[in-house]
Order: sequence, then structure tokens, then C-alpha cells
Amino acid sequence: MDLSIGEVARRTGLSVHALRFYEREGLFANPVRRLSNGRRIYHEEDLEWLAICTKLRSSGMPLAMIRQYVELAQEGPGNEHERLQLLRRHESHVEAQIRELQDTLDVMRHKVRIYEDHVARGEADQLWNPSRPAKPRADPPIVRLRAQSPGTTSPDS
Repeated sequence: MDLSIGEVARRTGLSVHALRFYEREGLFANPVRRLSNGRRIYHEEDLEWLAICTKLRSSGMPLAMIRQYVELAQEGPGNEHERLQLLRRHESHVEAQIRELQDTLDVMRHKVRIYEDHVARGEADQLWNPSRPAKPRADPPIVRLRAQSPGTTSPDS
């Protein structure tokens, strides 16, 4: 079934501008077909590819790396090892992002617990406020901000 650019935009949540950008950047697995009047025509497999492509982009994969993956896929069988290496490299990047986000979430949860405790005890006015003269902080700063390597200890352990 043929789909117009507007239909693809509605179904994918991508803007028409983004779809044109993806085409200009060579990020479609198959060349976008056009009618004699120049209108773009998409097919279901284009939607499937866009779902993959948008996940790669939202995970931080650079356009050049997506383009490289597309070029390898377009070459056909025989370069699966290269595609696998490319995906593994990015997988490692995503795993590092997840670890960093987990560290950030740990800090946020710690701060939330401190504020919940102070609010529950009616001591919220004792929390540090930058517009008042400095008082001793009610919540000690977290020393460990990054994950420790196995076998090492953090200053607060």
C-alpha cells in the first residue's frame, strides 16, 4: 500500500520536515520513491525502518553511524560482521548512558528522601536556601557521583 508523506508523519509521529531530513541524509534503507508529479511515496517497510532508525537516533547514535549502517544494509549479504560490530559499539555506548542515568537517579532519590524526611518532620524551613545567609546544611552532599570500578572504594564507604 502506498503512503503519502503526511500519512507517514501521522503514523510515525515524525514531522514532514524530519522525514525529508532523513531522506536528504540518506537514512532510509530503501530510496524514497516518487510519483511523476514529484510526490514522495512510502511503503510499510519504510515505516518499519523508520521505527528502527528513530530508536537509533533517540539512543544517541550519530547520523554518520546510522548512514554507515544503512550503506552496509544496502550492500546486502556478506557484511553482517561489520553491521554486528557497529551495533555492538553503539550497544556499549547505550549501556554507558544507562549507567550514568542510574547514577543520576540514585542522587535524585537520595535528595528526594532527604526532603521527604524534612517535610514530614516539619523541618523544611531548615533546609539550605541560597537566598539566606549560609547555615550548616541539613543534607550532607553526596561524595560518590560516578560508579566505582570493581575493587575500588568510594570516599563514603
